[in-house]
Amino acid sequence: MNIPRDLKFTKDHEWARIEGNVVTVGITDYAQEKLGDIVYIELPDLDSEVTAAESFGTIESVKAASDLYAPVSGRVVEVHEELMEDPKPINQDPYGEGWMIRVEGTDGRDGLLSAEAYEKWVDEEENQ
Repeated sequence: MNIPRDLKFTKDHEWARIEGNVVTVGITDYAQEKLGDIVYIELPDLDSEVTAAESFGTIESVKAASDLYAPVSGRVVEVHEELMEDPKPINQDPYGEGWMIRVEGTDGRDGLLSAEAYEKWVDEEENQ
């Protein structure tokens, strides 16, 4: 399982790359592995508001459908719209080309997990 040390994470398996006051968001390698082949994704509109720990979209795979949860609150400043036509990059490169949205905002950052804490969280979840 790939857990980049420079990212922050949620217990819902989203990652956050924080660059100033802009946060790039996607799902973790662990999440995409558990979901299997992603076949559909619904993302928010540009300039819409998202709230930390609340759903900002949905993702569907051959196995299941799941909500996507925002790691921070703020305004959506970029949407990776190509994923809605072809979501394969989520499975192939979840931390790179599989990014989903960019949010301008910082509220909620304090609740994010470090890579080490996220790894521990996944281990606990796997062993339940």
